[in-house]
Amino acid sequence: MNKEIRAKIIGVGNYYPEKILTNHDLEQMVDTSDEWIITRTGVKERRIAAPGEATSHMAAKAAKEAMKNAQILPSEIDLIIVVTVTPDMNFPSTACFVQQRIKASNAACMDLSAACAGFPYALCVSQALIKSAQYKTILVIAADKLSSITDWKDRNTCVLFGDGAGACILRPTNSNKGVLSVYLGSDGRKADLLYVPGGGSLNPASYRIIDERMQYIKMRGSELFKIAVKKMVDCAHEALKLCKMTTDDIDMLVPHQANIRIIKAVGKRLNLEDKKVFINLEKYGNMSAASTVTALNEAVLKKVIKSDDIVVLSTFGGGLTWGGAVIRW
Repeated sequence: MNKEIRAKIIGVGNYYPEKILTNHDLEQMVDTSDEWIITRTGVKERRIAAPGEATSHMAAKAAKEAMKNAQILPSEIDLIIVVTVTPDMNFPSTACFVQQRIKASNAACMDLSAACAGFPYALCVSQALIKSAQYKTILVIAADKLSSITDWKDRNTCVLFGDGAGACILRPTNSNKGVLSVYLGSDGRKADLLYVPGGGSLNPASYRIIDERMQYIKMRGSELFKIAVKKMVDCAHEALKLCKMTTDDIDMLVPHQANIRIIKAVGKRLNLEDKKVFINLEKYGNMSAASTVTALNEAVLKKVIKSDDIVVLSTFGGGLTWGGAVIRW
């Protein structure tokens, strides 16, 4: 009997901008303190893209690292998916700019927008396309320049976000490794808990939009907290259920790196020891979907995740969107 075909990650790569913005730097910008930020968020520093450094620049650098790690040529890539909420421009897609930068001339290109939960969404699409044999080598990149939509006068949000990109190469396998399951969900009724109201077709760019600072992230953090914890726990349970596993099977949880209190609450509700929850939030802050990818990649590169480990991803973001995945490494 033929074994099931699934997508397997064969190479990973991260990119972080050089500039580091510390909590002490933020103390000079808004009414806040290092202690306040660490206590409430867990973030100590974050990376900020250089002037003129767009999402596609960061995405391409992460992609090149992933291709090097996977030992594949640009010409072998069939499809490029860029997960982002900060595209270079409305169109063409950021994926097209990445294609140009990495010279992947044979690839189809598209962007995917699911905010911080975007990586499991991209894994779901990749899994389906690989199972159908329509594509063989898929490059998934999560990249965001959140500094470009962060209100640096809003002390409640500006302390959270940073810039960066993470990439992975997926190919088919008939082994027992790879993406075992993906679980996705959304609730558009609560879109106004985390969104950018200005700059789209509803509120196009104008002097009014700028005067009212509508081009920046708006967030109702206290309302999001409880929902985020519940949905991230649900994500893990549902994704595990799809492949007939339980939390006892988890070797490593890689959650969206949004807030240390959310991550700790999720780990506690899943009855996981601290060593089974990977956290790098303190160094990079929240980079939207890139947070989960870069954390996964960092855990792999540091050999915290080993061959045959069961890795669970759990994410939550604006939309509202959420997603979980189970991967046998």
